[in-house]
Amino acid sequence: MDTLPKRVGRLTVLALGVLVGVVVGWVLFVRVPAGGPTILGVVLTLLIGAVSLRLSGNAAGAAFGAYDTAEVSVEGPIARDGGESLPTDPRQVPADAVVEQIERADEDSNTEALAVCLNTPGGEVVPSDDIRRAVREFDGPTVAYVTDVCASGGYWIASACDHVVARENSLVGSIGVRGSTLNASALADDLGVDYERFVAGEYKDAGNPLREMREDDRRYLQGLVDDFYESFVERVAEGRDLSREQIRDTEARVYVGRDAHERDLVDDLGTRDAAEAYLEAELGHEVAVREFEPPRGMFVRMRRTAVGAAYALGAGLADAVGDGDGTNVELR
Repeated sequence: MDTLPKRVGRLTVLALGVLVGVVVGWVLFVRVPAGGPTILGVVLTLLIGAVSLRLSGNAAGAAFGAYDTAEVSVEGPIARDGGESLPTDPRQVPADAVVEQIERADEDSNTEALAVCLNTPGGEVVPSDDIRRAVREFDGPTVAYVTDVCASGGYWIASACDHVVARENSLVGSIGVRGSTLNASALADDLGVDYERFVAGEYKDAGNPLREMREDDRRYLQGLVDDFYESFVERVAEGRDLSREQIRDTEARVYVGRDAHERDLVDDLGTRDAAEAYLEAELGHEVAVREFEPPRGMFVRMRRTAVGAAYALGAGLADAVGDGDGTNVELR
């Protein structure tokens, strides 16, 4: 909330910053040089004043911010690096960057509450849990609001918030875990390709696509997926104050917002305004929201654009050839 003391504080910092800059510039470029004032000296003084205005503006905003609520977005598939490396989908969310913004908001003296905007089909298990933990540890009321999709890893995050808002036709849920591996052993046989096995540890190459899946391999890999699923169920049940049986009964279905509301997967149906209304009721005053997002330099933007083009080409070729990948476990 932008109060009168905050506005006075910002103006005071700005005025002092400009005053100091102009005085320093005047002494250095006008008063000290021999020969008296010059046009160049005055110009340099004004430049110092402008720089001081910029720096003092940043300082004033940090100390007396015109906001009290931080908004952090989770958009697209969730991954550790968000597609900064070539093999990943460039639309993916850089989980570490999201965690960093939540922690930065928590440390900001102006921030009293956190709003998490979710539009994601899910993604990798541990990065999703990292974001959930950061939300859970935020010191203040938290609200998640869903735009289009909040599925799997996205709902893992949403369940950590104090309140969840979704649109009537948002897609919510998919509380499940998917594991997969490609079995290309028959194709290898047809091509005359042999798989020579050199492993230390019986299950080191479980799920290797070049050899036939054994029953004990299948049980081992299914056990891993089951363990992830039990953790997912436990986290959601705890966060939503529901029984584990209620969560398991969803059978990883995805629900439109109104059905999710009936199952207590969301607390309210509405837009971002409903999320802000919840925070206003919790804080006892109107909220002013500031979006916290990771800085992106020109090099990063250029690289992500190039990666996006490469990914689009690769995805198109993959769709033409077929669908398949190595062993992986995801919250999707």
